[in-house]
Amino acid sequence: MNQKDDLKVFISHRDSTCGECREQLGRQAWIMLAGEDGALCLACADLDYLAFLPTGDAALTRRAKKHSRLHAVVLKWSRARKRYERQGLLVEEEALARAEAECLADEEVRRRRRERNAEHRAELDEQYVARFAERIGELFPGCTGRERSIAEFACRKYSGRVGRSTAAKRLDEVAVRLAVIAHVRHAETDYDTLLGRGVDRYDARRIVKARIEKALFDWARVRTERSV
Repeated sequence: MNQKDDLKVFISHRDSTCGECREQLGRQAWIMLAGEDGALCLACADLDYLAFLPTGDAALTRRAKKHSRLHAVVLKWSRARKRYERQGLLVEEEALARAEAECLADEEVRRRRRERNAEHRAELDEQYVARFAERIGELFPGCTGRERSIAEFACRKYSGRVGRSTAAKRLDEVAVRLAVIAHVRHAETDYDTLLGRGVDRYDARRIVKARIEKALFDWARVRTERSV
């Protein structure tokens, strides 16, 4: 994907509503523009699985972008300069970790990693994450070993995460299922690779749909077998 064709995420300077889930996003929301659908929140745009890497370290950004199957440029409107300015890059967590590992000789990168780890811990409500992970295990006992990582991702404290919804906080089965679907889509299919190649997200979802459904069936089947 050429730089001019990079996916773009905008930090909105006005009240926004997601054109797909109809969530009121308010101001300063991170959105993607999607033609007739208008503004999409990161969850509906399937970009909420990515980590934010701010501008400021060219080497780290270059390496993270190289390793990430999917990335998006984050832009914000500057009233002073009357233009959109680059704020950073959204990349896959593993790609960012790999890029940081390659830059570990740099003390500034080590400091950045410590800060990111602290921010990550601050984003998690440990008791809620534990209950969410337990609920995942109840509904999908076949996904053994993945419950914690799925819960941590879904329950981070920023707009668009499945686990921050009212239904999710009630540990509603539908909300938990959506969190598991998001994990399978991004972590266990080629979905992000397809998006990175420029495939339309609706087409990409169609391509990986069977893989997701099989995983959910297999993981839930253990629950059914135990109840028989």
